[in-house]
Amino acid sequence: MKLLRIIVLAFFPLITKAQNVQTSQVSTSDIDHFWIAYDSAKTTSDTLIQRQYIQKLYIDKGSVGLQAFMKARDYDAKLWVELINKYPKFWTSIRKNTLQAKMQAKAIEASINQFRKLYPEMRAAKMYFTIGGLRSGGTTKDDMVLVGAEIATADQATDATELSDWLKNIFENQKEANLVSINVHEYVHTQQKLNGHTLLAQSIREGSADFISELVTGKIDSSAYTVYGRQHEAQLKELFKIDMFSTETSNWLYNGSNAAYADLGYFMGYTICKSYYKNQPNKRKAVKDIIELNYQDSLQVLDFLTTSKYYAEPLNPAELLKKFEALRPYVVNLSPDINLKTDVATTLTELTFNFSQPMEAGKSISFGEGGKEHFPLTKITGFSEDRKTFKVNLSLAPNKDYNFVITGKGFKSQAGYPLKEYTVHFKTNKAK
Repeated sequence: MKLLRIIVLAFFPLITKAQNVQTSQVSTSDIDHFWIAYDSAKTTSDTLIQRQYIQKLYIDKGSVGLQAFMKARDYDAKLWVELINKYPKFWTSIRKNTLQAKMQAKAIEASINQFRKLYPEMRAAKMYFTIGGLRSGGTTKDDMVLVGAEIATADQATDATELSDWLKNIFENQKEANLVSINVHEYVHTQQKLNGHTLLAQSIREGSADFISELVTGKIDSSAYTVYGRQHEAQLKELFKIDMFSTETSNWLYNGSNAAYADLGYFMGYTICKSYYKNQPNKRKAVKDIIELNYQDSLQVLDFLTTSKYYAEPLNPAELLKKFEALRPYVVNLSPDINLKTDVATTLTELTFNFSQPMEAGKSISFGEGGKEHFPLTKITGFSEDRKTFKVNLSLAPNKDYNFVITGKGFKSQAGYPLKEYTVHFKTNKAK
């Protein structure tokens, strides 16, 4: 306890400084608290003691924004300790940027005031800068904008050699000037209605936040998906047209862990909103329309798309959805064909999925309705050379129900279309 007290006293001026930079709409105290906890954790290699430092000096002192972010992204002391120990070069390189983010508080508040001028109906929200667990640069909860500064403040100078390709791409295209835009983006989300279910609705919701941010700041977004999107817009426009009325979003949104160029749906939504704004004579009303669009109303979303004139030709959602479904791969059958059978032998140890098309390398297998207790898989053998079959190993007990699901979140055709979800459900025979 004496050592802990000395550490806290040593960093007391930093804590005071953090309190001094708070504004009525932006909070940055969590950044200082994290680095105090980080420095303490680095004094020992005992992971249990490290977790205690993170818990006492960061989490327990955290803002309501940090608590909300932890709940939204499943962060805890154990995760932070794992990340600190796993990525030492990254944390050393990002520290300066996160501390400088505090200096952006006034600029961010000025951008919020500018947003109010464009959208007088704006409801007040509070921004919380935190240090997250490398899963999100920002999100929202009710009237709070929750920023993961370890991602949001990273740039080309950040050492990302230890990190995923997704994060490397993000950092490569980020600049300090982007920080205000990122936070306006999240602030816009606090003003919007609930997200819709289709790819089109979700993409417009995300892209609208990028477009409004551009109007507010006067700066063109330079994120990885925007740079790539501008370079390949004609191709993406045609691909998006086929996919957009489906509920399958894995090729376009929140796919940083399995795509070289992730979140391209943001760019498509941005271009649709930009086209809508361009074609409306009353710009203030256009901003209001964009922000207040009801994403759960499919007819309203379709009318918004049509009015935007982004696609010159009339679109038929039913026909496009039918075309999309026809392009998706599916499970032709199993070898042996045990699905829905009630007398499967417990000696069966291998199961093969036969697909309608050659598949990419990814996979996605989840528990069925019975949960872990009724999940029979013990090992994944993988794809055949022609990538049209996929083998798994099983371990079966007598007289027991088993079920699991394979989905398009990981299984995709080589053309990039997600697998139609397939549920395996069977029962073994009684022991003899």
